[in-house]
Amino acid sequence: MSVYVGNLSYEVTEDSLNAVFAEYGSVKRVQLPTDRETGRLRGFGFVEMGTDAEETAAIDALDGAEWMGRDLKVNKAKPKEDRGSFGGNRGNNSGRSRY
Repeated sequence: MSVYVGNLSYEVTEDSLNAVFAEYGSVKRVQLPTDRETGRLRGFGFVEMGTDAEETAAIDALDGAEWMGRDLKVNKAKPKEDRGSFGGNRGNNSGRSRY
């Protein structure tokens, strides 16, 4: 499971985020998503810790903490939802009546 980190500064780097979370245990991976169009950071990221206990310690310590001028939002990441299609039959007139 990963930890979601929201309200990040746009100046954050993977190394700086790694350093903050490393205080609470081993960091396996840090991800900072970027906008497809601009390449700019999106203001949130994900950190994968070594154990659930390390994740819990990091969440407890960092949720609401100020870092780089912002109050962090830190919690367990939710699984990515499958967005699938845009509603099935929309726009194909499959429901129109016949005369």
